[in-house]
Order: sequence, then C-alpha cells, then structure tokens
Amino acid sequence: MSQNQNPESSSDLFKRYPQNPILTPDMWPYRINSVFNAGSILYEGKVLLLVRVEDMRGISHLSKAISSDGLKNWTIDTKPTLAPDENYPEEHYGIEDPRIIKLEDISIYAIAYTSFSKSGPLVSIATTEDFKVYKRIGAVMPPEDKDASLFPKLFKGRWAMLHRPTPSNTAIGAHIWISFSPDLIHWGENSILIPARKGSWWDAYKIGLGPPPIETKEGWVVIYHGVKSTASGGLYRLGLALLDLDDPTKLIKRCDEWVFGPREMYERVGDVSNVTFPCGVILKGDELMMYYGSADTTISVAIASMKDVMEFILNSKS
Repeated sequence: MSQNQNPESSSDLFKRYPQNPILTPDMWPYRINSVFNAGSILYEGKVLLLVRVEDMRGISHLSKAISSDGLKNWTIDTKPTLAPDENYPEEHYGIEDPRIIKLEDISIYAIAYTSFSKSGPLVSIATTEDFKVYKRIGAVMPPEDKDASLFPKLFKGRWAMLHRPTPSNTAIGAHIWISFSPDLIHWGENSILIPARKGSWWDAYKIGLGPPPIETKEGWVVIYHGVKSTASGGLYRLGLALLDLDDPTKLIKRCDEWVFGPREMYERVGDVSNVTFPCGVILKGDELMMYYGSADTTISVAIASMKDVMEFILNSKS
C-alpha cells in the first residue's frame, strides 16, 4: 500500500509519487545509514542520479543510481562513485548535495557540490564526460557556502553560479547569491539575488537553491528552499522564482506562497525531521520530475506539469 494516504488537493502543483520513497538505505549494495539530496540528469536516455549517501561514520559520499523511467528498477553502483579525496583537504568530513548540469558550450557535465571539513562547508566543482571518470576543479568559494549550481549557458562569455553564503551573524539572514567566472575557477561579481525575507514568512530565516535553474522561454525557473525557524527546529519548504533569460541577475518574479513542504510520514520523521530538499529535476516534455531528500533519510519524487508551474509563477503578484 502507498505511504501516501492523503488525497492530493487539486491546487497542489507537485504530486507525490504513490510509491515514495523511491530510494532507501536498504536498497544499497553496501552498508550505509541514509540516502538523500540527489542531483539528476538525463544521460543516454536514462535518469541518472548522484545520490548523497551518509555512511555509518556520518561521512557523506556520492553514489550513482540509474533508472529507465526515473521511478523504479534502479541500478546502483556497488561502491562509492565519488568519495572524499585526501588530496582535497576541504573534503575531509565528506562531500554532499550535488547539482548536475551539462555545460552546453563545451559539452561536459559539471557537478557543483558541498565539501565539508573543519573549516566548514564550501562549494566545490567537478566535471565528467561519462559519469565514470571525474575531474575535480576543487574548492571555488570560501566557507561557509553551499547550495550551489552552475547555469548550463554562458552569459557574455562567462559562467554563472547560484550559491548560498552564510554570514557569521545569522541574524542577518542567509540569501541566494549569483557570481560569474571566465574559467569555472575564479569567481567574482558577487551579489545577492534572492534575499531571505523577514518576520513570519515561510522563508524568513534562510533560503537556498534547490535544483539547478530550469530554462524556459519566459526565463530561468528557480526552485528554492526556505527555512522557517520553529519551536521544534527548522521547517524546510519550497518556493518558486523566475530570472531573466538573458540576464540572470534580474529577478522577474518571486512567489509569495510556498508550493511544497513536509506532509507525509517519510518527510516528517527521519534523521532530520520536516525536510523536503530537492537537488535535481528531470524535464520530459511537460512533465517535471523533482527528486528530493525526505527527512534526510530517503529519496522521493514529486511530479508537476511545467505548464502549470509557469502559470503559477506568472500569475503571482510579486
């Protein structure tokens, strides 16, 4: 029987897959604690996920899982696909939360991920042509910084990246920033793009990028998470924004209402409760498949009509 016992409201943009969660620790071919926060890409006609896997020490690595339909019958690597590398001290405590995009101008895949060490979390980048051999660029942002993704296209000859630095004074709030680079190594022209709101808003405490930005004719769709501080801890929910297609520093729309959040038991209870945290989407025609970590324990998927998502954003008053 499906774990999703509640009927979906017709107003819900994202519909949970009835057989959620789709990836669980007991499916792994080696002993682990949890699987969550997977980057995704269509590769050779199949859905490929790079999954954050936490081992029994508490250290994370990335593991590849492939499925023809992106829902079931997963083929999972028998050992870690991308593990922390001792030659990169920023990875000493693990690597986490990948976002995958294809760099269209040079036809390689780029993976932005969080490296973690005693210095704190920071943004690292690796590239691959075949998801078998990976080349590390290494750390590209100082700590603390995370929730990063590249855009697939150049803007005036430069790469662009969304990311989320965290100030030492958390009362200031943690916002989504945008930065530019000529070579994927040296980054500058840093500016706040989407600020965390103040007060009792669902995204008042801190925000961060979810999956990589999605290109549409109306602009770049950004799915982001907002964290509201509650008496029982942080509550992670998702919202939508739209950036200008030619100039991603221009925020066109930002929806006031959150569109997806913890509701089911597998999202409410886990290693970190009340978390729905996506790092990847797959767009097939009008079908948008969003892969999200459920309570930092398993991986689930929710599906939306891209047409409905765009209508929701464009009809937003903000």
